[in-house]
Amino acid sequence: MSEYINNSTRRQEILKGIIRQLHEGRPVEAVKSEFAALLRDVGPVEIAALEQALIEEGLPETEIKRLCDVHVAVFRESLEAQRKPETIPGHPVYTFLAENGAALRVLDVLQEALSTHRWEEARRQLDELRKYDKHYLRKEYLLFPYLEKHGFAGPSSVMWAIHDEIRAGWKQLGELLGAGPGDDEDAFADRVGELFGPLNTAIREMFFKEEHILYPTALNMLSEDEWRAIRAQEPEIGYAYVEAGNEWPPERPAYGTTVATVQPVEAGNLIHLDTGTLTPEEINRLFTHLPVDITFVDREDTVRFFSQTRERIFPRSPAIIGRKVQKCHPPASLHRVQQILDDFRAGRRDQAEFWIQMRGRFIHISYFAIRDGRGEYQGTLEVTQDITHIRTLEGERRLLDD
Repeated sequence: MSEYINNSTRRQEILKGIIRQLHEGRPVEAVKSEFAALLRDVGPVEIAALEQALIEEGLPETEIKRLCDVHVAVFRESLEAQRKPETIPGHPVYTFLAENGAALRVLDVLQEALSTHRWEEARRQLDELRKYDKHYLRKEYLLFPYLEKHGFAGPSSVMWAIHDEIRAGWKQLGELLGAGPGDDEDAFADRVGELFGPLNTAIREMFFKEEHILYPTALNMLSEDEWRAIRAQEPEIGYAYVEAGNEWPPERPAYGTTVATVQPVEAGNLIHLDTGTLTPEEINRLFTHLPVDITFVDREDTVRFFSQTRERIFPRSPAIIGRKVQKCHPPASLHRVQQILDDFRAGRRDQAEFWIQMRGRFIHISYFAIRDGRGEYQGTLEVTQDITHIRTLEGERRLLDD
């Protein structure tokens, strides 16, 4: 084995072979024993590249996700022996790590409350733990888009799918705790354990994958300007349990994140539309005051624009501009998004609508095919609106209330 270790091409082929053996069912300990010398110094960037290469060679992302924890088990000793990334307060990775520490403490308290059958306390701690979703949202809508620009797409999709499984676990456990134990507390405790066990493991394993694989890989791949752009967009989504520090970035204008100033109103600065003329500033102001959220995807499935309203229903950040729309949706819903785009492009439909209930609100989501004067497909418009209040209206109101 030693003659191959320093040969990078041969080394990667051997490592890919190790992953394939795991997927074929070979025991972890047997693999670790045979390839001990090679596994000793495998780093996070190399692991990420391996999974990306296997996906590009045809191994389904669902299969990578299914055995993701097994991959980590094989490489865990090597990963734990390497230093974690050292950052300073304000850097996105520093903030991610701080959130992990805070979430771990909440998770420990939740676990203790469940083990002692303090159901009301457990319910409160679960609500607290669900605030950690902002951490996942920043990964999905900020970090992943920048990594994808460097060819790091497969592992991001795998992580997003695990996020969604964790979210589903939070929801199921919350519904169970909300219903209470009833007359049979032992049966209730058993059901709670069945739900919490896999959820607890998934969250803790994700801590490890982030800290030992994702963040070291991202620090290796992304430039300082890209980290600055991520940092500038973080407040739009927000943080879980912590606030970002102010020691990073160093003082200097961030490339690509400055806001363009609008020129004074002049005849040459007006944009002529079918039904009037507006300045760029007025157009921007109209979009930000719409009572609905809109997103425009062009004919090549690339996100070109979204409206930044005061209270967006679903998170958006400038990082998604230029990103393929398929990468902006959870893997579980990708087939529906693709069907809509395919139907619009083929002319089979011009509109699709959905409605969901989310955190006590009734959300209406519509997609519209945009076509030119000849009827040819030019893109898709997504319109999202909170219609909770509208659904409660009855009768008529013809006068303005004081």
